[in-house]
Amino acid sequence: MNHHTFTALADPHRFQIVELLRERPHSVGEIADRLGLRQPQTSKHLRVLTDAGLVHMEPQANRRIAHLSPTPFRDLDDWLTRYRPLWEERLDRLDDYLRTLPPEDPAPDPTDPGGSP
Repeated sequence: MNHHTFTALADPHRFQIVELLRERPHSVGEIADRLGLRQPQTSKHLRVLTDAGLVHMEPQANRRIAHLSPTPFRDLDDWLTRYRPLWEERLDRLDDYLRTLPPEDPAPDPTDPGGSP
């Protein structure tokens, strides 16, 4: 797993850019407009995402179009797959524990006139 992937995604603006690009490719200007960023700031974030291999840029006339690159996301999924059994086991144990608890009495309904004196 490439640590640059996590570093790039750790920034909230870069994470938002990746989420936006899941819909479809966008130009730098569209990304800036949609996220309320200035174009130089957007270009800087896209450079970090590009350097991490998460995004590739395609020149199109006088615009640059950002596309997600699938390989780093497959690598991330492969890495996370190794941890899924750990979390599934923990969630199963939590489920078993919750089943041992006695049922909770429902809270009285404050709108029920016969509920509280």
